[in-house]
Amino acid sequence: MGYVVLHIEKAAGTDAAMSGHVERRITPANVITTLTYLNQELIEFPKDVTNRTEAIQHRLDNAGLERKIGKNQVRALRVMLSGSPEDMKRIRQAGQLDAWAKDSCGWLQKTFGKENVVSAVLHLDEKTPHIHATVVPITRGERRKAKLEREKNAQSGKRTYRTKKDRPRLCADDVMARDKLKAYQTTYAEAMAKYGLQRGVEGSEAKHISTQQYYREVFVRKNEMAEQIEAMIGQKETLTVDIAALQAQQRAAQTDCNAIDEQRRKKK
Repeated sequence: MGYVVLHIEKAAGTDAAMSGHVERRITPANVITTLTYLNQELIEFPKDVTNRTEAIQHRLDNAGLERKIGKNQVRALRVMLSGSPEDMKRIRQAGQLDAWAKDSCGWLQKTFGKENVVSAVLHLDEKTPHIHATVVPITRGERRKAKLEREKNAQSGKRTYRTKKDRPRLCADDVMARDKLKAYQTTYAEAMAKYGLQRGVEGSEAKHISTQQYYREVFVRKNEMAEQIEAMIGQKETLTVDIAALQAQQRAAQTDCNAIDEQRRKKK
């Protein structure tokens, strides 16, 4: 069995750069542009919303938030869903890719709330099929830090106050708490088990890299390969010249041999 790939990271501001990538207004080096038409929008935008950036703002405007959003507050989370390359290839060849995408979206909406999942795009123009989803981190209930502080005060005998639990609030830290991140990996693997995918090893020392870092590394590798190809072409040209020189020497030697043979024939 292969492994699920689930990567979540906080976005900055309106996350315009990622919107350009997801919507293919910015084309990474590893994209096969002739296959871009196969990409699929999996989440229908609300009326009058035309793109990912607008979808994020639309959710924020209609979530019933009571507090003003801070300038540096995280407004969206990037979620990338996929699986081991060989397993995604197997799923695609088995004709299960649409079902995999549908179940992945179902898991997103169940986990983060249907209205909070504002965008999900299936990319089929890269080597391994994957989904880029956007989640607005709106949650309800008492803030995690406030709850911990209240419990601490209760233990020390200090007076505590409860906050309203049903008030919607924007809080990426609560959505991305360590225990929740572990739970996401487990529940997504459970949802993907039917496709032969399982959870990665818990506690593994393997580290995630950001999407930008990944594409930077792809670009660097592409340039390195281009340099290697250019060097090989240069070596080929040098070898071609050397071969031509050897062939000329061979022809000259053959001419000398023919002349010697002619002299011997005349002498006889």
